[in-house]
Amino acid sequence: MAADSNSERLGGKRIAITGAGSGLGRELALSFARAGWRVAVTDIQTGRARRVAGEVNDAGGEAMAQTLDTRESDDFDALARRVSDEWGGLDVFVNNAGVSSAGLVTDTSEADWDWMLDINLMGTVRGSRAMLPMLRESRGHLVNTASFAAIANAPGMAAYNVAKAGVLSLSESLRAEEHAHGVGVTVACPAFFATNLLDSFRGTNDRQKAMVRKLMDRAKITAADVAAEIHDAVLENRFLVIPGRTARWQYRMKRLSPDTFFDAVLKATQSFTRS
Repeated sequence: MAADSNSERLGGKRIAITGAGSGLGRELALSFARAGWRVAVTDIQTGRARRVAGEVNDAGGEAMAQTLDTRESDDFDALARRVSDEWGGLDVFVNNAGVSSAGLVTDTSEADWDWMLDINLMGTVRGSRAMLPMLRESRGHLVNTASFAAIANAPGMAAYNVAKAGVLSLSESLRAEEHAHGVGVTVACPAFFATNLLDSFRGTNDRQKAMVRKLMDRAKITAADVAAEIHDAVLENRFLVIPGRTARWQYRMKRLSPDTFFDAVLKATQSFTRS
């Protein structure tokens, strides 16, 4: 599908974003707002959703603020009803909300596994199921935020890796399933960048959290950079988004030489594997 035809198909300029009260979700909301879109800003924290909704209005968009917990199907249904009633439908939906964790498989509790999969993977499933009927009507676009962790699968963060790999796999399935309905799908796999993801972090020791923070602080790309790439991918109907030259090079290395990539991952993550 050509870029210009995709832009025409999304002419209603209506987008809803989960986890839009901060970080990447906020940057996505502002990116589309500056292009004159109506933006449904959803977040588990009502205050954050309302604050960003105000920023969306100031940036040239038209905002709707909605409290949404991705663990609750009823919250997605309520959002779908409100968007349908007030806007007459939806053109783009972004499953963005997520949490982070680190820990060896042997150290991570079943409760933490359940928490991670319920929010990061099943939250994406719930959002997709709730919004796809409207996206089919508008021949719109679905965006899922995964992570480069879904590709690298580094040690010491297995629960997060598995959840995000599930999002990537789900997105590939949806891309094929929704093709006949005219719905485009994008999955974003950003590597580390500065965000507030560590606010919800769960880990088995403080050293792992410190390592993740260090990697985020060293990142050369920002949440705004990632949002800009996702925005372009939606308009151009591109599937896989891997922001940053280094991450794209690493992706190619894994595909061309998996053992070389494995050795590099081991060297870079030695501290993750020590309890």
